[in-house]
Amino acid sequence: MSREYPIIALTGSSGAGTTTVKRTFERMFAREAVHAAFVDGDAFHRYTRQELAQLLVDEPDRKDELSHFAVEANLLDRLEALFREYGQTGNGSYRHYIHAEDKQMIEAGYQVGTFTEWQSLPCGTDLLFYEGLHGGLVTAELDIARHVDLLVGVAPTMNLEWIQKIDRDMRHRGYSQEAVIDTILGRMDDYVRYIQPQFSRTHINFQRVPTVDTSNPFEVQDIPTDAESFVVIRFRDPATVDFPYLLAMIQDAFMSRPHTLVVPGSRLSLAMELILGPLVRHLLAQRRFR
Repeated sequence: MSREYPIIALTGSSGAGTTTVKRTFERMFAREAVHAAFVDGDAFHRYTRQELAQLLVDEPDRKDELSHFAVEANLLDRLEALFREYGQTGNGSYRHYIHAEDKQMIEAGYQVGTFTEWQSLPCGTDLLFYEGLHGGLVTAELDIARHVDLLVGVAPTMNLEWIQKIDRDMRHRGYSQEAVIDTILGRMDDYVRYIQPQFSRTHINFQRVPTVDTSNPFEVQDIPTDAESFVVIRFRDPATVDFPYLLAMIQDAFMSRPHTLVVPGSRLSLAMELILGPLVRHLLAQRRFR
């Protein structure tokens, strides 16, 4: 952790909904004139999409360790090195992974599933913001979580997470439902080993819980809307949270445990602004003048 160069990490599985939370941070940063360095966790995958597909053909016995959740399939030593260097100096190296949604990068000649070259982070940033799979990872060799000043987890109920992933990968990435299900099942061991433990290290977890039937996530169906959901928000240190204020400001919110606030899904954006805004301002207030 660093007072001068804070790091915020947003961690969650593929299809969990981290992009929604990231947009909330982006709005806050714009409103508060915060100059953030944005880092995408997918940029630390070890293989391009084509390389990975070929490896799965050539070495099918390695299928489990080639999951994007697996340590072996990522350059997580480089991710930890980036966090360490940024916390110490405000510098570091990163790159971009090209998604199908990255229209400008594709128009510039990059192919989906490839990487840009490694480059230096922008100079003079106020903080580093990471969104990806491994922001809170701890293994025998790596301790990425210790470098993070604010670790936020996004972990919807399992069936909802799968429904969201299936919908996204079919709608936006052209995969068949069978292919997405195979991916989910193939990653399960790594999900349990590397992804889920991170949510016990987060400072805050946001977990969306649908109030409609999602008992068979592999049946084609619409994603439950925010209005059809509640969001369970767990705080690691409840002593630092002004729960009476949040309950007064968020209509129909209630506490289910001393460290847990439940809000209607339609009021998630307001809840995130009220909870995360002061935390970001606190991190920036702790910085030493350079």
